Amino acid sequence: MTDKQPTLDPPDDGALRFETDYEMGQDNIRPLGLDIHNPVFLISSVLIFGFVLISLANQEASAAFFGWLRPWLTSTFDWFLVMSVNAITLFCLVLIILPVGSVRIGGKDATPDYSYAGWIAMMFAAGIGIGLLFFGVLEPVYYNFSEGGNASPLGIDASQPGNEYIGVVGTIHHWGLEGWSIYAAVGLSLAIFCYNLKLPLTLRSAFYPILGERIWGWWGHMIDILAVFSTLFGLTTSLGLGAQQVAAGLYEVAGIEPTNTVYVLLIIGITLIALGSVCLGMDAGVKRLSEINMIMAVALFIFVLLVTGVGTAITRYVGVMVDYVMYLPALANPFGREDTSYFHGWTTFYWAWWIAWSPFVGMFIARISKGRTVREFVLCALIAPTLVCALWMSTFGGAAIDMLNAGGAEGVKATVIDSYKPEGALFGFLKELPLYGIIAPISLLLIVIFFVTSSDSGSLVIDTITAGGKMDAPVIQRVFWCTLEGLVAIALLLGGGLAALQGAAVSTGIPFTIVVLVMCYCLWLALRSEHAKLK
Repeated sequence: MTDKQPTLDPPDDGALRFETDYEMGQDNIRPLGLDIHNPVFLISSVLIFGFVLISLANQEASAAFFGWLRPWLTSTFDWFLVMSVNAITLFCLVLIILPVGSVRIGGKDATPDYSYAGWIAMMFAAGIGIGLLFFGVLEPVYYNFSEGGNASPLGIDASQPGNEYIGVVGTIHHWGLEGWSIYAAVGLSLAIFCYNLKLPLTLRSAFYPILGERIWGWWGHMIDILAVFSTLFGLTTSLGLGAQQVAAGLYEVAGIEPTNTVYVLLIIGITLIALGSVCLGMDAGVKRLSEINMIMAVALFIFVLLVTGVGTAITRYVGVMVDYVMYLPALANPFGREDTSYFHGWTTFYWAWWIAWSPFVGMFIARISKGRTVREFVLCALIAPTLVCALWMSTFGGAAIDMLNAGGAEGVKATVIDSYKPEGALFGFLKELPLYGIIAPISLLLIVIFFVTSSDSGSLVIDTITAGGKMDAPVIQRVFWCTLEGLVAIALLLGGGLAALQGAAVSTGIPFTIVVLVMCYCLWLALRSEHAKLK
């Protein structure tokens, strides 16, 4: 490779084409008609099954272990996570303005497979899961009022005039540029190496510039196995949160007490629904559910916006976005922080969680993004979701803060401040609004659909990784992984609840951070090569 004309084309000898009989070192096997990438599938599935059995058989020990694991990891590796995410964010922003932004995914003549509306809907639904609904009210309120104000970002006193919405600003920090940059970096890497360099759509392919044909050996196997674990544990964290919030909604709507039995039945039931979507495939299943999801989410947002005041919401949104930009350098600085509750309890967990999710979301958006330019991809995967997430958090969380400051929102106060029951925060907020008897069941259905879209999208992604990059592997394999996701979520919920879910995500997110950083370097080499072909 030279500086003037960089090239990065794998040799066209068939050994690097997963369509041929050679197929990645002849590691693919087909028992019972399956099409699995043997080392990755076998090792991943055996280890995960072992984890499920051990967690279910030792629930108290699992709860104690994960209760210790998460805070230890987030306090020990805080600087590493934050600095890594800062570097990934800057890298993505630079791609927007550099000439390599004109490179088109799939080549200069490639055309998009999906309309803007369908593409963004699938990207957004996969990227946020149930996060907006679970944290939209909870997080801003918690920062402002819980722990006597000690959870406030940067130690800013939310009771002082002008600081009323610092909790919203702190929330946007976790759902803004940094998180979506992680998805954009991984997704763009996979898309370029798959559609432009004709390598399999799997994590190992992104390391071709530095590993060469060794990606077909154990180096590649280990990368993909780590990606499977990262995806699965990141995903099951969201599934567990979703189960808890659905249970809270069922209590509000139908009076059903949330218990472990209810959680397990919910995960089983929603996993069965996800199986149906998985069997229908990308267009008939995942795409359709994602679009329904977005329509319902927009409808709920508009309702809350109208009943809480459009003018107030716009003014609040502008104010918190200005504060977000102003405080971002301080929020992104990992050194000398005194707001340890916010920084260790939330920020470092979030970055590990986003990174753990990145193989799932990155591969999913790579799969649907052929025909988009690099600049178009980064802008739509980074800037637009940040603005939308900020608008949601500002509208829901900001309105809840206003109600609490006015002496209302007893339901929010009871679930977030008086006793920490985060799954009930959304419904406690909706009780303050008109038409609760109609809005609550609709919100419950929306949570269920978010739950399903996360599960079926994740199944497609894990199946692709374990099938060596194949995008048309047998349906039975998707069914297998969808079922296993549900089992892991059940094991984690019963073996430690929320702490176990978060601990599992962090434990895989931290080592995968190194993988993402190296992927950014490899992506840069590939983009230089592709841009040289345009001259």
